[in-house]
Amino acid sequence: MLVDKSDRILTDSRTPKYMQVVNLILDEIDSGKLKIGDRIPSINETSFDFLLSRDTVEKAYNELRDRGIITSVRGKGFYVSSTNMTNKMKVLLIFNKLSSYKKIIYYSIVETLGDQATVDLQIHHYNKKVFESIMDQHLGDYNYYVLAPHFFDENNHPETCYELIKQIPKDKLLILDRAVKDHENEFPGVYQDFSRDILETLESGISHLRKYSRLILVFPKGDMYPVEIIDGFKRFCFFHNFNNLILDGIDDEPLYEGDSFIVLAETDLANIVKKSREQSLQLGKDIGIISYNETPLKEILAEGITTISTDFIHMGQSIANQILGEEDRIPLKNPFKMIIRKSL
Repeated sequence: MLVDKSDRILTDSRTPKYMQVVNLILDEIDSGKLKIGDRIPSINETSFDFLLSRDTVEKAYNELRDRGIITSVRGKGFYVSSTNMTNKMKVLLIFNKLSSYKKIIYYSIVETLGDQATVDLQIHHYNKKVFESIMDQHLGDYNYYVLAPHFFDENNHPETCYELIKQIPKDKLLILDRAVKDHENEFPGVYQDFSRDILETLESGISHLRKYSRLILVFPKGDMYPVEIIDGFKRFCFFHNFNNLILDGIDDEPLYEGDSFIVLAETDLANIVKKSREQSLQLGKDIGIISYNETPLKEILAEGITTISTDFIHMGQSIANQILGEEDRIPLKNPFKMIIRKSL
């Protein structure tokens, strides 16, 4: 037997069953009950003993083999090849860019994984060919791949890269920040629903927005922001009868009293704050500002800028916990909220 009969696989645990099998074997090694060269029960034996599917046990054994803990001998079975409990999972993060927000996610993942994994980082820069090159170099080298699937073609049109993404084994892939269009429920991970998020969050602050006569979304061209934001904004304005406008930047035109801005780029935020001072327009009264994505600076800028933002720390923690088996590996929508400050 692998473990005492008193040690059972818990059906109501948040830890997936295959990870419970992994942990049981690691406990046996750590306690000295299993040593280098010892044979462990076959997949069929463990499946029978713990009333698990063969696929579940095979997934657990593959995890241990990827970590270098066990090895398989053709025709003979599985044997302990290392008792070095410092063998770590290898995780490759593949981000679209390294912004201040992505850094928050990165450090949250690294901190939550702790000493249980080594983490490498690659940037695909929204480019399918760069992503393809990363896969050519690193597919098969890591236990887990965490991908932010923000891709654009040469004409700055969004694309899914679905066929490339499918090359990564499903049990090793986690999606970060956005779901793969038309395959939202296919890959586990943590994502933003950009259209739904902005719609529902603006609705939560609608009493503040009613103070203004027009709602303006400043959506820069060519900066590869998710176009679903425009869809959610238009739906909100339509459903709630808001006079609205979409601009690609803040130019030299003056600001007009009664306008409220939703800005994505930090440069546009700075320009609006500057113009409001030059024109003696009071934020939160004469004009309103909502900035996309929360940062510490926005809490103090101009006595406080209202933000709508996902929780980047939570996103990183949730991805790490899925890797560790502490959360179910399913598609999870990340929390998104409005933080009301004086600018609205």
